[in-house]
Amino acid sequence: MNHELKEIINQAAINQQKGLKNVLATVVHLKGSSYRKPGVRMLISEDLNSVGAVSGGCVEKEIIHRAKSVFADNKPKMITYDGRYKLGCEGILYVLIEPFLVSDAFLNHFSKVNDNRETIKIESYFTAENEAFGNFGSVITFENKEQFIFSDFFNYQQKNEVAIFSQIIQPSFRLIIIGGEHDAVKLCKVAATLGWEIDVITCVKDSKQIKDFPGANSVNGDSPESIQFKNIEENTAIVIMNHSYVQDLKYVIKLSEYRPKYIGILGAPNRRERLFNELFEFVPDLSDEFLDNIYTPAGLHIGAQTPEEIAVSIVAEILSVIRKKEPFSLRNLTGKINN
Repeated sequence: MNHELKEIINQAAINQQKGLKNVLATVVHLKGSSYRKPGVRMLISEDLNSVGAVSGGCVEKEIIHRAKSVFADNKPKMITYDGRYKLGCEGILYVLIEPFLVSDAFLNHFSKVNDNRETIKIESYFTAENEAFGNFGSVITFENKEQFIFSDFFNYQQKNEVAIFSQIIQPSFRLIIIGGEHDAVKLCKVAATLGWEIDVITCVKDSKQIKDFPGANSVNGDSPESIQFKNIEENTAIVIMNHSYVQDLKYVIKLSEYRPKYIGILGAPNRRERLFNELFEFVPDLSDEFLDNIYTPAGLHIGAQTPEEIAVSIVAEILSVIRKKEPFSLRNLTGKINN
């Protein structure tokens, strides 16, 4: 979610520089089922271009059309979209459409918060009615308690009969790739499509540049002896793909000082037992929890053969681990997907 919010705010700033107004559309409530859940957003500019999506693509044209009045009078409003008759999703979306003006102070705070990987709280005030107007809008609260709103027509401190949709947005999921070969580039590309924040660690002697890894946040040369990890215990996965057993072992020994939730290691299945045995020689007090978080060979067994397919299998496994889901075909599912 954080990467979608980043994209929206960055585009809002660009639009403002061009002299274009923006409105923000947020799904704040849902009755029944839908392609996406409350908390998804899209930005619409005055020229009726948009960034982000609140569905699989069927709802957006309707929202853009109904947002025109907000551009005209700057008054936020609520709309509903009944997908039972149009999408077959068996749900009704409640969408808040509000003027969206980002200040320089907000942009500075937002940039610092993302650099520090802090959480963001968004509260949207609304009423669950169609074509309703009132004191509606959103307020963002940062960890330092600084708060920002985006329209002079919204006063969140005013007491009135409205509902509040509250959402905590975590920092972007972080992937650390240790390795600099062709397959590491493919993994970086695939993970970038999910909006993950990707840091690549390559060998000091063969250090690559950020242009070699499309989608990467950073690329640095380092070694297991000198590297220092920071804040990798939560919301972070690590994939080791050095194509060197010795280097892989050294990095896992280093990582034993931390407690990451996912450590994937590229390599053949028959070297897993050797890796664990030698780990205990260097770190005798290893916990079962740490060993359980090592996935080698990395990836789900989906028949992957090419570097691109292997990257997909690794990303899928990471998602299944961090979301605590056992992978299986959705056709075997009865009931709702996102329970």
